[in-house]
Amino acid sequence: MKEKRVLSGMRPTGKLHLGHYHGVLKNWLRLQSQYECFFFVADWHALTTGYDDTASIAGNIDEMVLDWLSVGIDPGRATIFTQSEVKEHAELFVLLSMITPLSWLERNPTYKEQLQEIESKDIRTFGFLGYPVLQTADIIMYRARLVPVGIDQAPHLELSREITRRFNHLYGHVFPEPETLLTEVPKVLGTDGRKMSKSYDNAVFLSDPPEVMEKKLLQMVTDTARKRKTDPGDPELCPFYQTYHALYPDKERLQWVEEGCKGASIGCIECKRSVIPSVIEEMGPIQEKRETLAKDPAYVARVLAEGRGRASEEAGLVMKEVRAAMGLNHGKDRAVKR
Repeated sequence: MKEKRVLSGMRPTGKLHLGHYHGVLKNWLRLQSQYECFFFVADWHALTTGYDDTASIAGNIDEMVLDWLSVGIDPGRATIFTQSEVKEHAELFVLLSMITPLSWLERNPTYKEQLQEIESKDIRTFGFLGYPVLQTADIIMYRARLVPVGIDQAPHLELSREITRRFNHLYGHVFPEPETLLTEVPKVLGTDGRKMSKSYDNAVFLSDPPEVMEKKLLQMVTDTARKRKTDPGDPELCPFYQTYHALYPDKERLQWVEEGCKGASIGCIECKRSVIPSVIEEMGPIQEKRETLAKDPAYVARVLAEGRGRASEEAGLVMKEVRAAMGLNHGKDRAVKR
């Protein structure tokens, strides 16, 4: 299976939380043992909505990649690099933008949704409209065959497939069409019952000390019908149960919680305390490794530099082929007239 390449990336938002861990990183760990993987820091993509606040990007990259490495993403088995440090991504983005119909981008469901949802800033920019083209360049630059996405993101990859087909139709078969690698993304809710997100201030971070992690989880919302311990509850309506008892299942504990909640024989704090040690235990080795790696401030920089070298070498070869296919290598072949 190693002949198939996987590409995936994350925007640099800083330290990662349990949503990232269960939704993305655990899947990356599995993939790096099965395929040739390219994992990249999508710092240019971060500018599509955060172009007015770039001061924190460098620090966020270090924190995010440190979490990747602490979880077990292995630079010896996967190529880890920063998007903006491989300039060929920008060149391929420009070339693909020349052939991508505007109507394809305007019908992108995420574009329409975020125009309505993000009202605090002007995101009616070319960069935001064209981010699927940059995403396509990221993928096909490494001839990645598999792109892990959740079912809600599958339409985005279909647009990349359409752009790839159009390029191959116009200039010859240069790129394989990327395939959707559907992954089951667990529903990880934050302390307020909404999707876990740093921007919602409801996140439990991988690097939170055990006492902080416990405090946050004990404060998480539960079944709103349970005002008092004597009120019967419904685990199916409880954000905490649906997240943490689902992520850390134990048959006997689940039975005890369901019976105790519905029968009002246990309170929400008892329910939470029964599973919180499992969360903290899993994070223990990750936090220990993070602490060890952080003692070498230059380690992340070395990992990214090594990854940049591998990615740049591959990207350089691909762009040479792209230029030849499009007839854009004439400048190199023409003698300089004096």
